[in-house]
Amino acid sequence: MTTEATRPAPDESAPRRERRPRRAPAAEPGPPVQAGSDWSNWSAYDRAELGFRNHWYPAVWAHEVGRKPVPVTIAGEKVVLVRDDRSGGIRGLHDRCPHRGVPLSLGRRQFPGTISCPYHGWTYDLEDGRLAAVITDGPDSPICGKISVATYPVEERLGLVFVYIGELGADGTPPPVEDDIPAELTDNTLVLGGRNEIRDGNWRFAAENGFDEGHAKYLHNTALWRLFKVMPTWNRTRIVERHGWLIRVQDEVHWEAEFPGVGSFSNKRWWKRMPLPDRPGKNGDANPVIAALDLPGFVSIRLPGILRVAYPQFIHYEWYVPVDADHVRYVQLMVRFETGWKAAAFKAKYLTAIRWLFHGQFTAQDAWMVDVMDSPPERLYRPDLSLTAWRKHVEDAGVVVQTVAGRGH
Repeated sequence: MTTEATRPAPDESAPRRERRPRRAPAAEPGPPVQAGSDWSNWSAYDRAELGFRNHWYPAVWAHEVGRKPVPVTIAGEKVVLVRDDRSGGIRGLHDRCPHRGVPLSLGRRQFPGTISCPYHGWTYDLEDGRLAAVITDGPDSPICGKISVATYPVEERLGLVFVYIGELGADGTPPPVEDDIPAELTDNTLVLGGRNEIRDGNWRFAAENGFDEGHAKYLHNTALWRLFKVMPTWNRTRIVERHGWLIRVQDEVHWEAEFPGVGSFSNKRWWKRMPLPDRPGKNGDANPVIAALDLPGFVSIRLPGILRVAYPQFIHYEWYVPVDADHVRYVQLMVRFETGWKAAAFKAKYLTAIRWLFHGQFTAQDAWMVDVMDSPPERLYRPDLSLTAWRKHVEDAGVVVQTVAGRGH
């Protein structure tokens, strides 16, 4: 089961506001900018406004792709997705006719297994991008077979279309799509619900917000999703790495605090109950699949930008897919590893509650912050060890930064 929310495309005629991280702090009145307030310590991360190459990224829901071409932008690359009526599979081509630069996503499905540019009828084979016919130049057009449109590897998983951005191997194939999907999602039977939308802001702001240690305890203590659960006031946290994931581990959880000269603060209320300890697989009622993950903390992140928030009975996932420097495709999945009546009950709960409370109002608070964030310059504090650990993880991983949009293969 999949569900989706979408937003209208931004008005290109309106004045554009940059939401990307600034690499050099602008001069402004007030105290001088402190050393270390920019991102120069993380040079690859600083350059990665369009994300990383050699990864699979989720795009639209698979059921949205039929005979009608669907345009998407991933890591700055414009791709048209279309279902091949010969094989039933989804194909990805660079969304530009080489003739005069018209988007192929405006084209027609004139012949089986092809797409025709709407301008002059240049017609491309969906499988390899080869120019198969030029309708307005006749059957013997001499340019046929001499031009191709770049293609993209495409796979369908979890009800989503995954597109590979990067270089192919020596055998002409990409790495398995499973390399960029959490293993528990491909190895187990599950039921899911989700939302898939384009949001304002650079993908790095969205990823850092997801893994940020401090914000949830204050920003989200007004969220309806947490209406009946107490939120901590502050924690002492460390970051551990396991199998490519960075995991937030809570060593201390403080539910109330007295701030000298200011006053006391607590989210405790008579109607709120205390949440379970931050070990989602160690609670007595934990789902066996989640218990087998043996997670020391419930929030974790991995490349190329996937967040996992594990609860005892279900897991929430987020993908932060770069669109361009100022927009991110925000894919949310809520997953339960069940079948039968339990799966049906989860579907009903998702549609009637979780979709609106968690994937709606709760993460809309995050979208608000990602949209208005203006960093660097920045002054980090103790809980920001989650952000610096993530940035260092990217640097140490030897990522290939997507600096200039490519055009498939």
